[in-house]
Amino acid sequence: MARRYDCNDATDRTTGLREAASAVRRGELVVLPTDTVYGIGADAFAAEAVGDLLEAKGRGRNMPSPVLIGSPNTLHGLVTDFSEQAWELVDAFWPGALTLVAKHQPSLQWDLGDTRGTVAVRMPLHPVAIELLTEVGPMAVSSANLTGHPSPEDCDAAQQMLGDSVSVYLDGGPTPGIEPSSIVDVTGKVPVLLRAGALSAEELRKVVPDLEVAN
Repeated sequence: MARRYDCNDATDRTTGLREAASAVRRGELVVLPTDTVYGIGADAFAAEAVGDLLEAKGRGRNMPSPVLIGSPNTLHGLVTDFSEQAWELVDAFWPGALTLVAKHQPSLQWDLGDTRGTVAVRMPLHPVAIELLTEVGPMAVSSANLTGHPSPEDCDAAQQMLGDSVSVYLDGGPTPGIEPSSIVDVTGKVPVLLRAGALSAEELRKVVPDLEVAN
């Protein structure tokens, strides 16, 4: 039976974050608010839990899960060949609605799906998400919807779709933004905008003028 906690209530928030952290460590799934839409998350290093996440969404391994982190410093242990331009994007837009696709450290023992040696990583601008990520470390987090359905802007919508496949729901109220994060590939010499979302190409080019846009 899924448990749900109102994170706008101080007592419920404390309990909910503790229960969510315990659930993640047990390899279970949680739903959490972010600055874009609600996400469904699991321990990024628990392959079975990540598989459960993809299954709960009805999503194949060909659509691997992004990873959310609670601090830019966490990147040092996750990615390699991270360019100066990539760090400039981090400095300018994190925490926030920017996902960076980077080469992950080959030594990492994780299985996010068919990533081909890369990871899509982001630090969200939401206090509940950051507190949970700080407590448990990197999490595989995807939008908390069934594949093909709209991404949920509130906890009710997420729970209606995912039900008891999730152990803990952290209800932070309606999300402040409805646009997904923008996705920039920083694996090459020049950053490439793969998906325009909350951040436009024009905004990103203020930091990395040579940004290219994928066709």
